[in-house]
This record gives sequence, structure tokens and C-alpha cells, in this order.
Amino acid sequence: MTEKKTVQKSVEVSVVFPAYNEVDYLEPAVEKTVQALKEFTSSFELIIAEDGSTDGTAERSEELAQKYPFVKHIHGEQRLGRGTALTNAFKQSRGEVLVYMDLDLATDLKHLKPLVGAIAHEGYDFATGSRMMPESKVERTLRRSLTSKFYNFMVRAILGSKLRDHQCGFKAFKREPMLRLLDEVTDRHWFWDTEIFVRAARKGYKIKEIPVEWKSGRKTKVNLTKDSFSMGKQVLRLWWKFKTE
Repeated sequence: MTEKKTVQKSVEVSVVFPAYNEVDYLEPAVEKTVQALKEFTSSFELIIAEDGSTDGTAERSEELAQKYPFVKHIHGEQRLGRGTALTNAFKQSRGEVLVYMDLDLATDLKHLKPLVGAIAHEGYDFATGSRMMPESKVERTLRRSLTSKFYNFMVRAILGSKLRDHQCGFKAFKREPMLRLLDEVTDRHWFWDTEIFVRAARKGYKIKEIPVEWKSGRKTKVNLTKDSFSMGKQVLRLWWKFKTE
């Protein structure tokens, strides 16, 4: 009898949730993610990378860490940025496959198994959900859609990336190459995702994009005008850094 292909129980998965003022999303996200993980692995941890929250997120995160042995809470006294919070959490993780996702679970959790499987079984070093592939199903405003398409076009044109979607908050990484890259990444906030994947591609790491079903689950914390301008500057900064190396 052929054994069904699945994530082996010996492969430990670390899932990181970046959290800034997310108190209402915490417990539902933890419970739903645990259910999804248990479908294909028995070895996992959930890390709440809480970044100087002021709405009770820190206290709720600590409650969850006390309630569940597989939950770890990393507290930041002040907000250092989403990228910094993720970097700190991954450095304190123990998994062989490292994952991060947004707490609003905008990406359907049915994609978690193939995301992890791309690393654990298929030989990829990095994997990311993509809202820009033909098979993807996405619900968001026209303004956000156009802004995202323009940003991704700019990253491909200026930085030579082959990815369609750099900013989907649903990503997985093989532990060793990810930890090697973390010390090279300089962005502390929203551009962190893009810089990770652009640097990974330049080093020849194998990257897989996975079409996803994605639905905006909350009012975005991204200021489209301010943050788009800031990320545009980061694209040019990274381009100049590569050019002068």
C-alpha cells in the first residue's frame, strides 16, 4: 500500500505571528492555526512576536503562552517594526520549517499544508503565498489591488525579481538559509518581506509561489500613500546597495 505523502512528524514547524495591537485576532488565530497544523504534523510551536502593543495584546499573548505549551510570547517594550519583530522571533525559534502569517488569517489556512510541504518535501528553500497568480482568488479594494500591482511591477523591474507577489503575509522558509539571510536584511518594517526574497533569489535559493485564496480580514494598518512612498524608497535603496557592492 502506498503511504500518503504528508509532512513527516519529525519535521518541526515554527509559526510566527507578528502582532501589533491585535488583541481581538489572537486567540481565534491560534486555535484555527493549531487545527490546521494538526492535520499534517504533530511537532510545532506558535510564536507571537508582539511588537510594543498598547491594546492588551501583550497581556493576552502571555495568557495564551500560559494556557498552551506550544505557544511562546516574545514581548517588545516598544515598537521596533514588523521586520525586526519577525527577525527576533525566527532567531528564537526551533523549527526546521519556519512560517509566518498575519493574524487576521487573510490567507485561507487550507494552503498551510502545501506551503510547508514545499519546504519539507519538494526541496524549496523559500515559499510564499501569491495573490497575483492566475489561479489565485482575492477579495480587496480596487485601490489596494492597483497599488499592490504597481509595487510588485516596480520590484521586478528595478530589482530583477521573478516573483509576482512579494508582500503576501503567508510565507515559509527552510531554517538554515533563512537564518543566514536574516543578518543581511536591513529593513525593519514592511519592506522586510521583499528584501528577504530578493536577496534569496540573488543567492540562488529555490523559491516557490503558491496561488492562494485571500480575503482582507481587517482594516489594513498600511497607510497606502505614506507606506507606498516609503517602500518605493526602500526599493531604490536596495537597488543602489546592490549596484555599489
